[in-house]
Amino acid sequence: MIDFSTLPDENSKRFVAVLNKKVEIGRLYNALGHMTAGLVAQVGDVDSLCFLQYRDKEEGIHPSISHYPFIVLKADNSNKIRKVRRELLQRNIPFTDFTDTMIVGTSAEQVKATSEKSEQDLEYFGICMFGDTSVLKEFTGKFSLFK
Repeated sequence: MIDFSTLPDENSKRFVAVLNKKVEIGRLYNALGHMTAGLVAQVGDVDSLCFLQYRDKEEGIHPSISHYPFIVLKADNSNKIRKVRRELLQRNIPFTDFTDTMIVGTSAEQVKATSEKSEQDLEYFGICMFGDTSVLKEFTGKFSLFK
C-alpha cells in the first residue's frame, strides 16, 4: 500500500507538453512518446518523478505512473514552441523537443538532417518539460489544453 503522507504535494511539480496544433495528430503522438521517454533520461533522478505502482483488486500491478500531473497544451505554431524552448534553456529546466528533421528515415539520417539545419529553420512538433508547477506556469500559462 502507498503511504501518501510521505509523498510530496502532487501539484508542486508537473510534466508539461506543448504540441504544435498544425502537425498531424499521428505525428504528434509519435513525437510525444519520444519526448516523454527522453525527458525521463534528461531528469535523471527517477525517484524525483515519483512513479507509483497501482494495484487492481486482483493485485495486478499497473507500474510506473507518475504521482505528478502530465498536462498537454497546444501551441498555434512552431515559433511559440521555440519561445518556450528558449525560456527552458535560460532557466536550466530539463526538456526534450521534437522537430521535423526527426521523422525522416533512420536515426542516423535524422541526426544528420538536424545537424544540417539552423535552429531557426527547424519546425517544432512539440516540447516536453518537467519542473516546479509555479515556474512552468509562468511561461506555459498562456497556452490552452490540447483537446
